[in-house]
Amino acid sequence: MRPVRSSVLCRLLPAPFSLALRSLVLVLLCITPRCQAVQAENVTVLEGGTAQISCRLQNYDGSIVVIQNPRRQTLFFNGTRALKDERFQMVLFTPQLVRITLTNVSVSDEGGYFCQLYTDSTHHQVATLSVSVPPETPTVEVKQDVAEGSEAELTCVSPRSKPAATLRWTRNGREIPGVVSQQDNGKTFSVSSTIRIPVERKDNGAALMCEALHPALSGQRRIRHYRLDVYFAPTVRIVPPTGILREGDSLSLTCSVTGNPLPRDIGWSKVNDTLPERAEISGPTLQISRLSQAHNGTYLCQAQNDFGRAADHYALLVYGEYAKKKKTTLFS
Repeated sequence: MRPVRSSVLCRLLPAPFSLALRSLVLVLLCITPRCQAVQAENVTVLEGGTAQISCRLQNYDGSIVVIQNPRRQTLFFNGTRALKDERFQMVLFTPQLVRITLTNVSVSDEGGYFCQLYTDSTHHQVATLSVSVPPETPTVEVKQDVAEGSEAELTCVSPRSKPAATLRWTRNGREIPGVVSQQDNGKTFSVSSTIRIPVERKDNGAALMCEALHPALSGQRRIRHYRLDVYFAPTVRIVPPTGILREGDSLSLTCSVTGNPLPRDIGWSKVNDTLPERAEISGPTLQISRLSQAHNGTYLCQAQNDFGRAADHYALLVYGEYAKKKKTTLFS
């Protein structure tokens, strides 16, 4: 059996394992009691946050310690700044632990940061920095105007996240499955979810919700609320007066109109005749003062929008003074 020399002899066995967001990435098997070695810890941080990159030293004897970024540029040489990036700060340099911080982290900072210990032989380990990007509130895009009897196509978009966000559509608390599309630019992900639902006029104003789910949100919610805008042709109904109309009375007819979009112009006319001289139109209301039997006839209210037109009619019957007196005598 060959004798073991008193010089440093180390065997490095990489063995990653998870510990919260950080994990030790090195197991050291030292054959001599004074083996020098370096350990690195992986770290995950939110974009815009501050990352702590740590190098743990074992049996450190004052040898040179170098920390490099993923492009192998030296950040610190034995605690002295080597790269002019003020976001990096040396916060701790002890025989057991070297730690730097990186503020305002971006996805371009991701990668392996090298902890190097120069002894008789060079030892290095890599601390992997991962940057998580939570999604913003998604947007909803509509392919085209939605008319009753057609199909609404809605797309929920989360333009930037890492890892990719999950999008969920719901209506009245019930999930609507969507067709998911995902793209990436090598750093972040863009995700969309498209749903298609048949609609009628009763669906106008129906509430939908798209939510972006992501592990980095930590209980926060990113929700976009959307109300269906369903276009449909108008409906028209004339609200008639109550009771019997006699000569000398006044008539007031209101045209109740619905539709989407709501018709701007409401038209009044008299079938096979012109409107009486004493007729006044104010918005949806037609008024005729001092009625006479000459005003008898059918009055028409019409409305239209880009999706159709509708009309309703009212038959006016004015009783004469004789009928009025006769009726009064009968019931006196």
